[in-house]
Amino acid sequence: MKKYLFAIAIFISSLTFGQDVHFSQLQETPLWLNPANAGFMNGYFRAIANYRNQWATMGNAYQTMAVSVDASTLKTKTNLAYLGIGLFVFNDQAGVAKMGATQAQLHLNAIIKAGDKSKIGGGIYFGLNQHSANYSALTYGNQFDGKIIDNSLASGESVVYDSYINTDVGVGINYEFSNATIDMLRDDIVSFKIGGAVHHINKPVQKFGSGSSYQLPMRFVGNIQGRIDIKEAKISVLPSVVFLQQGIASEVTFGTYIRCRFKNPTKLTGVKSETALNIGLFYRVNDAIIPQLNLDLGKFAIGVAYDLNVSKYRQVTNLQGGYEIFLKFISLDDALFKRKREHGLN
Repeated sequence: MKKYLFAIAIFISSLTFGQDVHFSQLQETPLWLNPANAGFMNGYFRAIANYRNQWATMGNAYQTMAVSVDASTLKTKTNLAYLGIGLFVFNDQAGVAKMGATQAQLHLNAIIKAGDKSKIGGGIYFGLNQHSANYSALTYGNQFDGKIIDNSLASGESVVYDSYINTDVGVGINYEFSNATIDMLRDDIVSFKIGGAVHHINKPVQKFGSGSSYQLPMRFVGNIQGRIDIKEAKISVLPSVVFLQQGIASEVTFGTYIRCRFKNPTKLTGVKSETALNIGLFYRVNDAIIPQLNLDLGKFAIGVAYDLNVSKYRQVTNLQGGYEIFLKFISLDDALFKRKREHGLN
């Protein structure tokens, strides 16, 4: 009975709201946030894999997997203008019926140098979404024999749900200011980035049933993030705020990482190799407290987050909102003279 009620709840919520997939480690889902993040980095190639399991105490309600790759291309010595390209693929499934979607997006981002220490990017993505569900896995009240749900009994229900494909389009913009003090011992950076994006600007139709004309609402995203290296110390502060609005639903997540740099870069070869531990605490307003931990090994990083659910759902979840992990590879060109150019110091 519990699975039956939960499956119906998932179906009704999908019909009513049609919300997007959900992540907590927002800094590690750059293309999900904003197409203007494609290639918008101090590096040349980046690949990130994400996995999220939400509300496991309710029968693994939501399971989301995502992979993104992006790169900056056509860079020149001055980096006055170049192109960012990216590919984002995710799969999301919910409930007993495994109602979900698989989406692939191609991202293009034009990046220009806006000043000696700043740059701006404008991006767009084009995507294809494939939606599916297995309604034969659902059980209904008519199959209750007085003691248990008997799957062999006729449900008396006729549910028509065909797999379908639709298209998706989104746009975004980014601005970043970065100032660095670079010496032979350690780089001290002060930077901030502000961005905004609009997803689903074509409002793709969600064909939940025969004759359905429900359109997925546009998702509006605004985010600010920064990095402040504390001079004469191996500590950095990385605060961020993200705002999401889709239909009648809104979300604000804010918090900060404390970055402990426990290995200084070496300049013997002119190459930087910084190792650090990032300890974060974030709050999704009226929903969850999110401790986060990730290890940065230069070109590689791994991280984990856990949602401590504090919303009204805590009566069912017992604070267990769900966990999330990511793996990342980023190709940095860290020769000293090139880092100066990337921070606008040439």
